[in-house]
Amino acid sequence: MSTVAPLIEVKNLQKFFGSSSKPVRAVDDVSFTIQPGETLGLVGESGSGKSTIGRALLRLIDSTSGSVTYRGEDLGSASGSRMRTLRSKLQMIFQDPYASLNPKMRVRDILGEALQVHGLAKGKEATAQRIAELLQLVGLPPEHAARYPHEFSGGQRQRIGVARALSVQPEFIVADEPLSALDVSIQSQVVNLLCDLRDQLSLTMLFISHDLDVVEYLCDRVVVLYLGRVMEVAPTETLFSRPLHPYTQALLAASPKPDPLLKTTHIPLKGDIPSPMNPPSGCVFRTRCPYAIEACAQTRPEPRDMGGGRLKACIRDDIDTLTTP
Repeated sequence: MSTVAPLIEVKNLQKFFGSSSKPVRAVDDVSFTIQPGETLGLVGESGSGKSTIGRALLRLIDSTSGSVTYRGEDLGSASGSRMRTLRSKLQMIFQDPYASLNPKMRVRDILGEALQVHGLAKGKEATAQRIAELLQLVGLPPEHAARYPHEFSGGQRQRIGVARALSVQPEFIVADEPLSALDVSIQSQVVNLLCDLRDQLSLTMLFISHDLDVVEYLCDRVVVLYLGRVMEVAPTETLFSRPLHPYTQALLAASPKPDPLLKTTHIPLKGDIPSPMNPPSGCVFRTRCPYAIEACAQTRPEPRDMGGGRLKACIRDDIDTLTTP
């Protein structure tokens, strides 16, 4: 395990929506760390709480309980003025490039706004030069600064979203499913762009996705979520070669394989995801787990250390693991 202090530390994070008597448990007691320079993947089915965690990390929404610290500073207790200062270090790439850009603003105004708010460019000439640098950084011609968002393709819009996030020279970026609204043909371009920028600028990133192939390619470690709870945490290579939790095994087995002759053990999941308003007792995954026993309904498993930087939230140790050829 690394002895370097984490850049981001999440402890017992909870986010409930709705009434206090019948809350929707979107995020329920989640803890993890992100080391400086690391890309941490956050995976799980739709409704597992991935985007809610991403927004809570940046305090775009307030958490119900728990804490998020950046370089040891508790973001939940930071004042409004302090958070405005920290915004330049903590940025987000949003999921929908069509909805995240103001259609009434030219690209130069979208990028220039952040520079002006944080005082990162003095005067029109310095601002224009910085905007040109940002566009070139994400692979767009500087003359595109005069265009409106509707004049760009989805992939180009997402590049503008990346440029906007980078404009304030952040240290940490939450990428919230940045590929899901893009055509498959251009997803690889954005993935390669994120890889290059991460290495070039020494960025730390939380990469939220349901695309396991991209997560395997891009991320250093992975957190697996189910119904707002952490099921497993592991280094990427280890997780994909030998998943320990039945839910992780099922996710990997269900992922499309490029080689039709590649055979993996299929782990069948029973039923549908339960409602977060009424999660199962004990282990939240037990109602769909093929290995569930009576004790799973009585005990709520916490992620426990399995060695080698791995955590698993399962009371059973006798489950055969999925073997990837």
